[in-house]
Amino acid sequence: MSLLSLIAALLLEQWHPLADRRYLSSLIARYATFLERKFNAGEAQQGVIAWVLVVVPPVLAVWLIYAAAYHASPALALVVNVAALYATMGFRQCSHYFTGIHLALKQDDIASARETLADWRHRNCEGLNAEGVARLAIEEALAASHRHVFAVAFWFVLLPGPTGAILYRLAKFLENRWSAGNVPEFGQFGRFARQSFAALDWLPARFTAAAFAIVGDFEDAIYCWRTQASHWPDRSLGVVLASAAGAMGVRLGSPVIEDGGVVDRPELGIGEQADTGYLDSTIGLVWRALVMWLLLLLIIGVASLAT
Repeated sequence: MSLLSLIAALLLEQWHPLADRRYLSSLIARYATFLERKFNAGEAQQGVIAWVLVVVPPVLAVWLIYAAAYHASPALALVVNVAALYATMGFRQCSHYFTGIHLALKQDDIASARETLADWRHRNCEGLNAEGVARLAIEEALAASHRHVFAVAFWFVLLPGPTGAILYRLAKFLENRWSAGNVPEFGQFGRFARQSFAALDWLPARFTAAAFAIVGDFEDAIYCWRTQASHWPDRSLGVVLASAAGAMGVRLGSPVIEDGGVVDRPELGIGEQADTGYLDSTIGLVWRALVMWLLLLLIIGVASLAT
């Protein structure tokens, strides 16, 4: 059922992307704001309580709905799975940015490419050249594919029903919202949100990185993973980006000009500098990795039926 649910949700999202995802996010954001006002007094323990109150009720509710649906009919449980995945995963959540940048760079319209990238990253990108725009677009696409597809699919398969997908997306939402790097007043209050998401992302990041290595240049991917990933500020994302950069033979990371200043970042990957051609390579890498995951699930499913 997991394989059918994933395929159905991906096809549904490609055919008709969910238009009301921001409405769902705004509902969660209003509830999170309410809890921030009630609990945020700068203590870590209060952050734990608030995190539990945001995450546990919807995860539990989804599990109960799935269990009731499965008891009534496996087909109905499949519908619940697909609906949950449709709301939590998919390439189309950020692909319009990538597509816009790709098209602009192909047309040598660097101004439009910078503007689209700035909208995507929420940073001023006026100082970037074409190589810098391509490099950051590749990084954002790889990160989005991991956070919106591979990691969601990992937890969906691992936990019963759609509870894993809901858990991961809610944890990521709170990590973004309560990260001390984004909002200083959430320092201690947001510590558990950061730690819990880091724990949830640790294993799926390595599965994603392994998939990129297998469908790309394996030796270079593993080399970059082992020698470069630990230098990236976000360790889990560093694993994904380093492996993908090595698999494609492209250089990512490195200092960039954003918000009018130079942002110092470690180098990831080996090989050529990023350009428009590597945007095509990124799409191919992600799709090959996804097909490999689906084939693996198919093999596991067939093997389980045969035993």
